[in-house]
Amino acid sequence: MDANEWRDANEPGAAPAAAGTRPAHVPGARSGAPHVTPAGPPDGTPPGTAGRTTADGTAPGPAHVTPRTALRRLAAREDRAARITHTEHLPPRGGRHADWPAGIRPEVVGAIEAAGIARPWAHQARMAAYALAGDSVIAATGTASGKSLAYLAPVLSAALDGSEAPNGRGATALYVAPTKALAADQLRAVKALAAPLGKAVRPAVYDGDTPTEEREWVRLYANLVLTNPDMLHRGILPAHSRWSSFLRALRYVVIDECHTYRGVFGSHVAQVVRRLRRLCARYGADPVFLLASATAAEPGRSAERLTGRAVAEVTDDASPRGEVAFALWEPPLTELHGERGAPVRRTATAECAELLTDLAIADVRTVAFVRSRRGAELVAMIAQDRLAAVDRTLADRVAAYRGGYLADERRALEAALQSGELLGLAATSALELGVDVSGLDAVLIAGYPGTRASLWQQAGRAGRSGQGALAVLVARDDPLDTYLVHHPEALFRRPVESTVLDPDNPYVLAPHLCAAAAELPLTDADFTGDTACFGAGAAGLLPQLADRGLLRRRGTGPGAAWHWTRRERACDLTDIRGGGGRPVDVVEDGTGRLLGTVDAAASHATVHEGAVHLHQGRTYVVRTLDLEDNVALVERADPPYTTVARDTTSVSVLETEREIPWGDARLCFGSVEVTNHVVSFLRRRLITGEIMGETKLDLPPRTLRTRAVWWTVTDDQLDAADIAQEQLGGALHAAEHAAIGMLPLFATCDRWDIGGVSVPLHGDTLLPTVFVYDGHPGGAGFAERAFGVARDWLDATRAAIAACECESGCPSCVQSPKCGNGNDPLDKAAAVRLLTTLLRDAGQGAEHAATEAARTEAAEAARTEAADAG
Repeated sequence: MDANEWRDANEPGAAPAAAGTRPAHVPGARSGAPHVTPAGPPDGTPPGTAGRTTADGTAPGPAHVTPRTALRRLAAREDRAARITHTEHLPPRGGRHADWPAGIRPEVVGAIEAAGIARPWAHQARMAAYALAGDSVIAATGTASGKSLAYLAPVLSAALDGSEAPNGRGATALYVAPTKALAADQLRAVKALAAPLGKAVRPAVYDGDTPTEEREWVRLYANLVLTNPDMLHRGILPAHSRWSSFLRALRYVVIDECHTYRGVFGSHVAQVVRRLRRLCARYGADPVFLLASATAAEPGRSAERLTGRAVAEVTDDASPRGEVAFALWEPPLTELHGERGAPVRRTATAECAELLTDLAIADVRTVAFVRSRRGAELVAMIAQDRLAAVDRTLADRVAAYRGGYLADERRALEAALQSGELLGLAATSALELGVDVSGLDAVLIAGYPGTRASLWQQAGRAGRSGQGALAVLVARDDPLDTYLVHHPEALFRRPVESTVLDPDNPYVLAPHLCAAAAELPLTDADFTGDTACFGAGAAGLLPQLADRGLLRRRGTGPGAAWHWTRRERACDLTDIRGGGGRPVDVVEDGTGRLLGTVDAAASHATVHEGAVHLHQGRTYVVRTLDLEDNVALVERADPPYTTVARDTTSVSVLETEREIPWGDARLCFGSVEVTNHVVSFLRRRLITGEIMGETKLDLPPRTLRTRAVWWTVTDDQLDAADIAQEQLGGALHAAEHAAIGMLPLFATCDRWDIGGVSVPLHGDTLLPTVFVYDGHPGGAGFAERAFGVARDWLDATRAAIAACECESGCPSCVQSPKCGNGNDPLDKAAAVRLLTTLLRDAGQGAEHAATEAARTEAAEAARTEAADAG
């Protein structure tokens, strides 16, 4: 959440609920049937806009329009009205106030009132009451609902309680954010709110950008330290003896935006939190965890998996909200043809750039969320060029914002956005969690962000001061995006997802056991009884780590302990972001200037020799990629194309853990080894996406041990589906691509988190087989989730392929942007027949499926109970 969320959510005069309306069933809204309006709705003025001012404090001019008017104007040009497939109207709602619990210090209540907030919303008061009672709690309410104030009130009260201690630090609090930008922005909010409290509250950021000379002061004197999981993992926990006074007094741990801790990253963070709890216990502290999340399914259960302890939940959002117009937008088909002659839609990048341009000209403050770093740079570049043709001064008021920028660049962009100097920003999800973006009028979302929770989080960045907001989801040429813009019920009639993470993944757990042993030798008490932190399977990993020479057991009996044996830092064994190693530095050739970094796992595909690299609106081409020194040398260039890597992948089955009969076929889940090799790259023309050529690459293959779901088909099923041998490869390949594209609708993942392989005759199964696997060592829970919902998942896959208007397959149904075989062969019609037959036979395995679903549910419950016991 952004730093001023507590103020935006409690703004006087926020929109009341319109008489006679019922809120839509969406995150942050109470249940009720949504009101749907047609594309290009008539003008309407939402409540709550009176008295609104622009960034410079002046009254808004005519360009500040209602969401409906802004959408109508966007749709009025050319053939745009036909591009809007659906418009969802979310009416405004009123707020419900409560009183602060008695334990909140009067001085803190006074500071909050001085900020213009007379009373809290009901959910804020409820979260504060849990905190004061010593109960860990998660607030899972809508964007801009004031979660920051809900946890800051008890945190600031605790700081005041200890202000009379000899060092002025009788109680401390730790704030953990997923990004540096969010921690820095939260610091600004805390300082503003706590200003009337004088020197009793001493907040400070402690991250990789904190100057060395300031770090000692933070350790000794700050009573609210704001950091991120990476710094906690590498900087604070390994040096816990220097933090002993802070940890001994630790009363609260705030984990902000905790819905982002999912998959492998979330599993790593869960183990970092367990290491923190273990060290706090050694110093005699037992902190209360205060978590804030976008609306999610079962937030309490997810928070328990993350922290390893019981967590109460607050989900009834009592804050007000202005009206929202949410449009689904499908770019038109072009006259161009892509691979295998498939029709090509206009790219979401080009469409978003054009919409951002129009909104900037109309003085509508907008953020365009783009899926990739390169995409964010492209949207900004295109919008700047278009704006320069209208008014050269406008071009400077649009910029890009993404991860990988240096700290000074990030801070300058954040300041420009906050001041209103920028009218438009093309950003990756780094901004979704980053800075105060109050005052925005519109949000563009270039491609479905992977989960409904992220979609609403991004859409909620507009309309943050009680005014109305426009949100537009612009579909990519992708099976899932195409499905969603034509099936709005999948977005607006379904609850948001549960957060998926697996702290017991041995690939995650093992390096954290080493890190924990380096911090304090591990004893039997760390794995048994009430003090157990690391789960039931942890003790079994210790002998394996000893066999690898990482740990050594010393002593016998109750006094025995496992010790870290090496000279290097144990925390360096793993990158908690799942990057798979040291990041690759992107360096400008000739000047030696560091432009930024790229994750090691992505380097083969993104900074290979000849790759186009974008940075701050400038285009570079990679000259060399040095894999030994982790450096990519780039030079300035202006090519008329972008590049897309191609790879080949093979899968070997290591262990089949579960299987279900689907007729004579089998649906399976288990462990696999994936071998991936980036072999070439395509050059695609800017804007149109037309393929200009392919260049071979010479890079080493990579292997990955992970988890997968796979299904087989038999000769009888192929005969029933009328699939000849020459059609088999295309049918399997098309079904694989579409299934990968659709899985994010059923599992909390992105299509780039997963991969797939289809084989007409696989050496391990001896049958035609389709694999979909997690793209992370040890797995991330996505394939296991797919196994549990396979019938619904593949049924939606079949429907998406069948509904596409193309004749023989296109990026909207069966073509994949990352296919290593150039999307050849593909047989759309045969894929539909194959899936139809497979799903018909799946009904014969319904009883087995129910048993497996119950087994999966029991296993998840057992893991949760184990985490609770820890």
